[in-house]
Amino acid sequence: MATDTDTDRESAEETRVWLVERTYSDDEQNLVILVYATPDGDRYFRKERALTSFTDERDTTAALSVPADNLGTVDDPDDREQYAAEAARMADLHDPDDVI
Repeated sequence: MATDTDTDRESAEETRVWLVERTYSDDEQNLVILVYATPDGDRYFRKERALTSFTDERDTTAALSVPADNLGTVDDPDDREQYAAEAARMADLHDPDDVI
């Protein structure tokens, strides 16, 4: 039987995800969409970043640690395979805190 403490512990667990995709939104100007995925490609974290000015200096790192309950599931098998391959490539080439 799960207790409130068990639920808090599960939501506090963090998972490392690696940058697997960076695209620019077609719908909105100055919006960058970053997709990070787990090494197996099964789960992902999407981050949208507005580019507000040329002096906006927010670094994009090779990996993030995010709460496990903030991860979505990758349903498409081709996307899972692509994300797993790209996550492995990023992990081989970069330290998690490397600026990309």
